[in-house]
Amino acid sequence: MDRREFFATSAAAAVTGIAAAATPSAASSAAAREPTRRVVPHFGYAAITWGGDDVQAIDDIAAVGYRGIQLRASAVTRWGASPAVLRQRLADRALTFAALSSGSVTIEPAGMQENMALHLRHAAFLRDAGGLYLQVVDERPQGRRPTADDFQRMGERLSEIGRRVSEFGVALGYHNHMGNLGQAPDEVARVLEAADPRYVRLELDTAHYQAAGGNPVDAIRQHADRLLFLHLKDVQQPVPGRPANAYRFVELGEGRVPLVAVLAELARIRFDGWAIVELDGVPDPARTPRDCARISKHFLESHGYTV
Repeated sequence: MDRREFFATSAAAAVTGIAAAATPSAASSAAAREPTRRVVPHFGYAAITWGGDDVQAIDDIAAVGYRGIQLRASAVTRWGASPAVLRQRLADRALTFAALSSGSVTIEPAGMQENMALHLRHAAFLRDAGGLYLQVVDERPQGRRPTADDFQRMGERLSEIGRRVSEFGVALGYHNHMGNLGQAPDEVARVLEAADPRYVRLELDTAHYQAAGGNPVDAIRQHADRLLFLHLKDVQQPVPGRPANAYRFVELGEGRVPLVAVLAELARIRFDGWAIVELDGVPDPARTPRDCARISKHFLESHGYTV
């Protein structure tokens, strides 16, 4: 059964639906039958570091040796009318289109229809380009503290988007993020509790979770049954010469995220989905995005992982 047949069957059965499509292969069930086999994630890399130069990002990420990629809205701008061209470009470089960043889900009533239409357009593009997951972030209310209604409303909106994009054979990943409604660990949990697990799963960003005062190892343990994929990411906090609450994203192994423990916890729960290494920008001007990708790959390989 292929991925789209699976989604059709899941929707008809009204059971786990998107939740069951969280891995890029059927390895999970096989892993359960082979308890001695080491289960590891599939490692990809995010194109955000290239600042919108997606052609160069695709070439560099493939050349460094990653097997998957996450793209942003700039890819829709470039290939929106020709997703098959992007699909072929990725196939030629043996890259899986793991995820597309689709932007935010509005918390305000105004603009809801336009917001839904945007995510549906992105889901259609993702499907046509051969992609797997649609990433969304939420919004924090401006000028006031979040209320219980905010979390409930966001959960409902995420659920509706997740249900609608599932019709395209696409799974929705909810990204925890600094400055958003789902920032602190308890806030992330409240959003997930309010959302339908059939249609909304967690895309855990390890650095954002750490910067918000959490431990991503605890997040994996707490939300193991909702984990769709990850941003494997490191953060420097505090940053020398900057305010005490400042933080800066850095290459894997260069910050304070307990990445070895994160990977160990993923192994414990036998997670074999996608872990996308992400770095928002090049932290050292003497380096290139490709250099940064190599540094993070070296970190993973130095701890026994094959990228």
